[in-house]
Amino acid sequence: MASFNVVEFARETRREIAKVTWPTRKETVVTTVMIVVMALVAGVFFLAVDSALGFAIGRILGMNS
Repeated sequence: MASFNVVEFARETRREIAKVTWPTRKETVVTTVMIVVMALVAGVFFLAVDSALGFAIGRILGMNS
């Protein structure tokens, strides 16, 4: 059974984190804005599809909607 050395684990973790390429503040903001915009576009799209289908089904079934 291998022994667990906390100090060595911490050193290895710091070495691995140093290898990570972190995004710049601008990249983070641009990506966040893109995600919010795409979520809004998807929400409007699904609202339109849901409304259209609800209207069509209401007309087919003779409901006043």
